[in-house]
Amino acid sequence: MEGGGLRLNPHLHLLDDDFLYHIGYSRSDVEPLFRGVKFVVMGGSSGRMEKFAKLAGEKLGEEVEDKTKTDRFVVYRIGAVIAISHGMGVPSITICLHEVIKALHYAGSGDAIVIRIGTSGGLKVDAGTVVVSNKAINAFLREEHEVVVRGEVQRRPAKLDQKLAHDILKCQDDKSFCTMLGGTLCTDDFYEGQCRMDGAFCKFDSEEKQAYLQKLCDAGVVNIEMESTAIASLCYEAGVKCAIVCVTLVERLKGDQVKIAPETYTQFQNRPQNLVIKFIESQLNTCT
Repeated sequence: MEGGGLRLNPHLHLLDDDFLYHIGYSRSDVEPLFRGVKFVVMGGSSGRMEKFAKLAGEKLGEEVEDKTKTDRFVVYRIGAVIAISHGMGVPSITICLHEVIKALHYAGSGDAIVIRIGTSGGLKVDAGTVVVSNKAINAFLREEHEVVVRGEVQRRPAKLDQKLAHDILKCQDDKSFCTMLGGTLCTDDFYEGQCRMDGAFCKFDSEEKQAYLQKLCDAGVVNIEMESTAIASLCYEAGVKCAIVCVTLVERLKGDQVKIAPETYTQFQNRPQNLVIKFIESQLNTCT
């Protein structure tokens, strides 16, 4: 959809102003910040997004402007790109997305593409594999995001743009590691929800764990994280194209603990960032 033509809350026009509390901007302030934005790149931690912003600035030849106003989420503007942290898990990314989507709407940038970059656990793939999600599913193996509204559970579609996923994949020119399309499982927590046996609590045995992980594999899941159905659902609801690009840090069928050297972690974390920047470059070059 072009400009601000998003499918949003019909009550927004009744507000005299709209203060986006968690990113710290009023409607009048956020309009110039998001005007002309073509890409919003989101990641969990503030440090990751600071590094992404600097790397994007170098690769795209753009100034990096720190537009952070709160201690909740960091915000950077790099040319036609917004880089923003979203915290950890569905509740945090949902809050962030509500405000980002409204910001895009107010700025007339509803045609922007939203991309989440992050880390994940892998299934039958080596650590360091980059997964471009072609579906996001919940713990019930459905492409849905559940929201409780007025005490009632609403199940909303969690759909990803397939062409966008393929276009991102095609930009990968680094063949030193695997980059692939695959299904992504979204869970409510890092430990029990992801069938880990190293949390403070565990009420299943190793055989039950392996059987569940195999069930995920059979359903086309290749990685596990904690935000995918939320971003897929909210963006789909609004009419915003979105993608998810994550690197795997551990092969979950072989273990639960993430045990990699700091330099290896940095190398792995850079892989989704580099791929997404290549995609953004390709899109900006097409537009010029």
